[in-house]
Amino acid sequence: MIDDAVNQLRRLDEELETLLTSFDTSYAWNYGSVKEGLRDLYEKAKREQWNGTTQLAWDTDVDPERGILPDMVNPLAGYPPYERLTAREKARLRHAQVALQLSQFLHGEQGALIVASQLVGAVPWIDAKYYAGTQTMDEARHVEVFSRYLREKLEWQWPVNESLKELLDATIKDSRWDLKYLGMQIIIEGLAMAAFGNLFQITHEPLLKELIRYVMKDESRHVAFGVLSLADHYRDMAAGELADREEFVIYACELMRNRLVGDQIASVMGWNRDEVKRVVLESAPGQMFRRMLFARVVPNLRRLGLLTARVREAFARLGILEFEHADPEAQDRALGLA
Repeated sequence: MIDDAVNQLRRLDEELETLLTSFDTSYAWNYGSVKEGLRDLYEKAKREQWNGTTQLAWDTDVDPERGILPDMVNPLAGYPPYERLTAREKARLRHAQVALQLSQFLHGEQGALIVASQLVGAVPWIDAKYYAGTQTMDEARHVEVFSRYLREKLEWQWPVNESLKELLDATIKDSRWDLKYLGMQIIIEGLAMAAFGNLFQITHEPLLKELIRYVMKDESRHVAFGVLSLADHYRDMAAGELADREEFVIYACELMRNRLVGDQIASVMGWNRDEVKRVVLESAPGQMFRRMLFARVVPNLRRLGLLTARVREAFARLGILEFEHADPEAQDRALGLA
């Protein structure tokens, strides 16, 4: 059953999808530094460029059915249809789960590549254009290495999750430069950092672990780029405009917490997708992972003044308000990134 589904996925035609986008593009005729911290971040970005072709050990032997993720973090453990599988089928399912997770990382990185390229034109300061240029290069490299790992080591790539695609589209198509920062730098990149950090800590596969470490060092700067660029931006914003940002933050966080749960795996197994989604959402590993995803997003929104009464109420419902005073920099240091 699984092998048939794999072959079906492999036969999917690659498609080019085109979105109609429109946003203001700005020349910045002041070539001096006008936003504190951005020039230093740009210098750091230049120092930390890396080459995924030569600095990663692509000759590492990887067994996609063992040694990548420990069984203890499998959210389907205890689910009767899963428990009825043979040992061989369970190993193949774990392969599918790893490929699914890394495929969403890949698709998210392509979205980040597009948004970073848009920010080069949209942002109103020259330092931000400099940094957005380096981020565009970073994101291209991330797409490259995740694509290569999926192609050469896992030999299995999944389509983009519908909910992730929805948020990427919303961010790419929005005409306001600060919404692009909010959607990508603060929310999507913040969630990615938490997911990368979790994978970095639990995987024992050396190539993937090193790949994630390199990517996380870049992503940490990208989140900082968003925080620095948006500092004080919302302080005096008109109430109506601020309400738009609150609505976007709530929408994005609800979308990522409640719908990005890996239930696509049901399509491979012939299981009921709604049932698999419920099992994942109710499992202990699933609940812990979804909570920890927001350990960086919530404190950065507080820094920006966007943890308003309306947002706080929504986050309390989502169970993620506990991260209000978390320290993303300390999280970076704990992972050896700072």
